[in-house]
Amino acid sequence: MPTLLILGGTGEARRLASVLPPTYRVISSLAGRVADPVLPAGEVRIGGFGGPAGLAAYLRAERIDTVVDATHPFAAQISANAALACAEAHVPLIVLRRPGYAVAGHRVPSLEAAAELLPSLGRRVFLTTGRQSIGHFRDPGTHYLLRCVDEPDEVPSNVDVIRDRGPFTVDGEVALMREHAIEVLVTKDSGGDMTAAKLEAAERLGIPVVVVDRPPVTPGVPVCASVEEVTARLIG
Repeated sequence: MPTLLILGGTGEARRLASVLPPTYRVISSLAGRVADPVLPAGEVRIGGFGGPAGLAAYLRAERIDTVVDATHPFAAQISANAALACAEAHVPLIVLRRPGYAVAGHRVPSLEAAAELLPSLGRRVFLTTGRQSIGHFRDPGTHYLLRCVDEPDEVPSNVDVIRDRGPFTVDGEVALMREHAIEVLVTKDSGGDMTAAKLEAAERLGIPVVVVDRPPVTPGVPVCASVEEVTARLIG
């Protein structure tokens, strides 16, 4: 029975774990950064591996046949560790990355670049970039609305936090942006239908959008854009 390790935490990772045939042993690994994660089907492990060397040791110990990196498109460190570990342990690696947002907006390479651009676009900012991003947005003359799953460790006085988990609706996003008088939306290029409603809402309201580009995939690693592409590659 082939053993598959899914580096997960995304909806695609959960769906992949649920559609693979019972001829596979499927292990899903979650980083443990979300307090109450939605668990996938099958075996689940939570927590880090101890860097590339620790992951390579795990791959050998569990006799993993293939690794699918289905982490968030911005989980750059985990993805880099997976590429190094798989190369060391001689285990095939597949990256599952949903397509990015096809949206006209201000594309920037980093959160720092987004923060620098904001004063020219608006002073009431809707941040959908995750709770760990708040440290990049420190302009005292700007008011931030941060939406995230878990409470940030530190919340400055000019930040309002909404704890919520998608999927979201366009009408709901429009109402939220109107309620908070939002002038600009900042988002990472995470892609996916579950979080795209905010983009349509911003377009409907004429609100500019700042999109942080996702980090590149490790060169030479095959990339699939859907669960179906991964299963076709695995099963044929």
